[in-house]
Amino acid sequence: MKPAANNKPKTRPRFQRRRFCKFCAEKSDFIDYKDIRLLRYYLTEKGKMMAARMTGTCAKHQRELMKAVKRARNIALLPFIEK
Repeated sequence: MKPAANNKPKTRPRFQRRRFCKFCAEKSDFIDYKDIRLLRYYLTEKGKMMAARMTGTCAKHQRELMKAVKRARNIALLPFIEK
C-alpha cells in the first residue's frame, strides 16, 4: 500500500496587510535614544529587541533603532533585562 497522500483541502493563501516602516512614513531624520516611550514599543516584556519582520521597520531604521536602544541601556534609561 502507498502512504496516505496529503488530504488537506486546498485553500487560498490568507491576505496579510504589508507592514510598513513607521520611521520612513514619518520621514524622521534620526531615532532619539532619549525617547523611552518609543523605544519600549520595540522591546519585548523581557527587554529583548523585536525582529524587524514583527515590527515592520526597514533594515536601515532597524540598525538605528538597535543603536538607540543600546545607548539608552548604557546610560540606564532602559534596563538590559526585566525580571
